Amino acid sequence: MASAVLLPKLGNSVESSLILAWHKAVGDPVAQGELLAEIETDKATLEIESPADGLLLARFYEVGAEVEVMAPIGAIGAPGEDVEDLRPPSGRGAAPASPAPAMTPPTPQFPSARATPGSLVRGRPASSPRARKLAAARGIPLTGLNGSGPGGRILERDVQAALAEQPRLTPVAQAVLREGGYSLPTRGSGPRGRIRRRDLIPASAEDGDAQRVPLRGARRVTARRMLESLQSTAQLTLHAHADARALLALRQRLKAGEISPALRRVTINDLLHYAVARTLPAHPELNAQLADDHILRFRVVHLGFAVDTPRGLYVPVIRDADRLGLQQLADEARRLVRACRDGAVQPQELEGATFTVSNLGSFGVESFTPVLNPPQAGILGAGAIHLKAVQENGVVAFLPHIGLSLTIDHQVLDGAPAARFLQDLARNLTRIEGAISPADHSEVDEAP
Repeated sequence: MASAVLLPKLGNSVESSLILAWHKAVGDPVAQGELLAEIETDKATLEIESPADGLLLARFYEVGAEVEVMAPIGAIGAPGEDVEDLRPPSGRGAAPASPAPAMTPPTPQFPSARATPGSLVRGRPASSPRARKLAAARGIPLTGLNGSGPGGRILERDVQAALAEQPRLTPVAQAVLREGGYSLPTRGSGPRGRIRRRDLIPASAEDGDAQRVPLRGARRVTARRMLESLQSTAQLTLHAHADARALLALRQRLKAGEISPALRRVTINDLLHYAVARTLPAHPELNAQLADDHILRFRVVHLGFAVDTPRGLYVPVIRDADRLGLQQLADEARRLVRACRDGAVQPQELEGATFTVSNLGSFGVESFTPVLNPPQAGILGAGAIHLKAVQENGVVAFLPHIGLSLTIDHQVLDGAPAARFLQDLARNLTRIEGAISPADHSEVDEAP
């Protein structure tokens, strides 16, 4: 009996995924556990393995289709098995299931015939159904290919030859290239010249003065959530500055290895995360969420933090951030940043934050209005460190200060509790070295 290949449910908030690539064509033999396809959730790129041994009898959706979780995307079974009962209801992106082809002797190769120009059918190169299917699945335009079939017809092997001549691309780069607006470099920055998303070259503008960019993947999710955030919450932003002298001094000491060699790689952002995670437990109104007719106040801090990647904005979560030492927190943040930028972050690593930090200081931004990530009640925006004129001991001095912008949901708390949190956070930043746990001081090994 044929088995359905289901799009897995990955996390409570993942409702659909985008098919990035198929690694098997209809009719190919597959083994249980073998890689079949790659998909993109809201933020992560994941692999789908075959649930059984057999032939790939059908692909119900092709590359670029957006599919709901737990929907069948393909079928695996024995040659000739009927898969109609496994076919999903017709919908956007669905493709008819193609029957598995009968076993045929290998097609003879005609190397010299590839130079023969292919004939045209209604303005397009004449091509076999298998060639068209493979070209569509792998994003290869048939125009420009030389066919080796009768009369210059493009066959499947011609598409395979073109694929072999192309530089290797990551699945994300392949998906972006198919959407248009980019061209390939001669070599990428990945291992053995593999082309990554950031290596793609933006093409010239379409339609004369503008380039049409499909709203997909992470950009589409961010657009929807940010609009929902502003429509469903009562957002209020408070702006403040904190004396950053202690923060900068501690960063220099850590970098020099004066406190512990293992803490040399700790950044200003890590120190900010550490201070926020230690300040929030005293302000449960901020470490909270609105849930229907009640408010949830959390006893632990699951700290989300914004990460800029070539694919868009990610917000991974540091679990139990208030219970981690500085080195543990910094190591976990570094791991999550790497996973986000490599497209390897897991859906569960992007869920469950109770509070979020967004730092734009590296871009020179002094202050901004961060947008809430519902159902969270607060998000802190951090700006650049700049000199600020302050009066100290009767004398005006220019001292380094960091900009802090706190957005809250006024449904959950008022401005005064939010202001008190900012006051305490600013005070804790001036005492940041004294807040580092003894466990961090005792570490002597280099961080991995």
